[in-house]
Amino acid sequence: MSETVRERASLDAAEARPRTGLFRVLLSRDGILIGILVLFLIVSSLGLHRFASPITVGYLLLDAIPILLVALPMTLIIITGEIDLSVASMVGLSASVIGTLALRGAGFGTAALAGVVAGVIAGIINGALIAYVGLPSLAVTIGTLALYRGLALVFIGDNAIGSFPPALTAFVGSKLGSTGIPTVMLGVIVIIAIFVIALHYTPFGRGLYAMGYSKEAAAFVGVKVAHSKFVLYVASGLVCGIVGLYWVLRYSSARADSATGIELTVIAAVLLGGISIFGGKGTIAGALTGVLLISSINYALRLQRVPDVILIIITGSLLILSVVWPSVYGTVRARLYSRRVHNQTPPV
Repeated sequence: MSETVRERASLDAAEARPRTGLFRVLLSRDGILIGILVLFLIVSSLGLHRFASPITVGYLLLDAIPILLVALPMTLIIITGEIDLSVASMVGLSASVIGTLALRGAGFGTAALAGVVAGVIAGIINGALIAYVGLPSLAVTIGTLALYRGLALVFIGDNAIGSFPPALTAFVGSKLGSTGIPTVMLGVIVIIAIFVIALHYTPFGRGLYAMGYSKEAAAFVGVKVAHSKFVLYVASGLVCGIVGLYWVLRYSSARADSATGIELTVIAAVLLGGISIFGGKGTIAGALTGVLLISSINYALRLQRVPDVILIIITGSLLILSVVWPSVYGTVRARLYSRRVHNQTPPV
C-alpha cells in the first residue's frame, strides 16, 4: 500500500469514528435544536426576571399546548409532501359549535362531543378531496380555511360565549403540585406517544416517509397512498376538534375567530424542527422541540412587553429561515465534500 493510500485510509477512519453513538446523536439536527432550546432557556432564566419559575412553566405550557397538539398531525402530513392550512379554522369551527350548543342549553358533554365531531367531519372533507378526488392539498386547504371560518361565523356570529362549567375551566388551568406543569399535559403526553409510535415504530409510519420521497414508488411497494392521506387529514381534524374543546375551556370563551393565525406558528415550528417541506424527512421530537423553542421565544419577548406585531414578524422570519436553511446547508455540505474528495484523490 502506498503512503498516499495509507494516509487517505487513516483520514477516512478518523472521520468515521466520532460519527457513531452519542456523538452522532448530538450532531444531528434534533440534537442541535435541543441544545439551542436548552441554551435559550438558560440564558432567559439568568437574564429575565421571573422566567425561571413554576408560574412561567405553567403559562408557557398552557399557551403551547394547542401548537403542540396541532403540530403532531401536521408533522405527518408534511412528511408525506402535503400540507394543511385549515387547522386554525377547524379549531375555530369546533369552538363555535361548542359555544353555540352550550348557549342553547345543551349539556356540555353533548356540546364538547359535537365540537370534536365537527373537527372530524372537516378533516374528512379535506381528506376526501385530497386523497380520493386528487386535488392539491395547498389549494384545498386554502379553500377550506375560508369555508370553515365562515361556517364558524354563521354558527356563533359576533358573539363571545363564556358559559362553561367552572369545574372544567379550573381543571384545565390546574397544575401538578408545585411544579407549575399543567395537569392536562398528562393527556397531551399520551397523544404525543400515540403519534410517536405511529410514525416511528409502525409500517404505516415508514410508508409516510416513502410517500414523501416518491408517491409512485411508495404505491409500487404496496403503500396505500390515498388511504394514508385520508387517515392523516381525519387525524388532523380530530386533533383540531380536541384543541377547540381545550381552547374554550382554557380561555372560557368561544368565538368565531378562535385560534386565528396559529397555522403560521405550527408550520414554522414544524419546519424549524427539521421536517422537510419537500417531504420524506423529520421526526416528532424535532417538531416538538421547534414548538417549544418558538413558544419560549414568544413568551420571553412578551415578558419584555414586545408588541404582538413584532412576534408575528419573528415567527415569519423563522418560517423563512426554516425553509431556506436546509437548502443552503445541503449546498455548502455538498461542495465541501466534493472539494475534500478532490484534494484526497492522488494524482495519476
